[in-house]
Amino acid sequence: MQRRQILLGAGALGIIGPAACQTAGHDPQTDREQADMSDNEKTIREFIAAWSGLDADVIVSYFAEDGVYHNMPAQPVKGHAALRQFISSFLKPWTKTEWDILTIVSRGDIVIAERLDRTVAMGKNIDLPCCGVFEMRDGKISVWRDYFDMATYTRALQS
Repeated sequence: MQRRQILLGAGALGIIGPAACQTAGHDPQTDREQADMSDNEKTIREFIAAWSGLDADVIVSYFAEDGVYHNMPAQPVKGHAALRQFISSFLKPWTKTEWDILTIVSRGDIVIAERLDRTVAMGKNIDLPCCGVFEMRDGKISVWRDYFDMATYTRALQS
């Protein structure tokens, strides 16, 4: 909190004004948000972005060795080998995916990310609202619970 006050105070005094930051290629609001962002939140932002690469190995690397993914319509999956197999099968029909973060909050080892997952699967565009709850341990995902309406996904595939 003190760091934020210093950043705001420096801008208010005109020492580092918005124009100076913009000319240097920085957005003052973004700089403050990143200064306030926890390491766990940064990790989850990177994890969400990594899905666009459609690479199960990269995605699984964000999990602890004994990490759990509970995709709520399915049973929980635990451990790198099972996660890799589950995520690979998930990705198989996908040709593109981009996940937009709508809201993200973090406190300690918990990060909650509300998203809109935009996916192309079997030639169909699917926009799936989701909410992921992440429990972190030592910079890795220990547990990920993802909540969404499976009917939204299946209807889009059938249209």
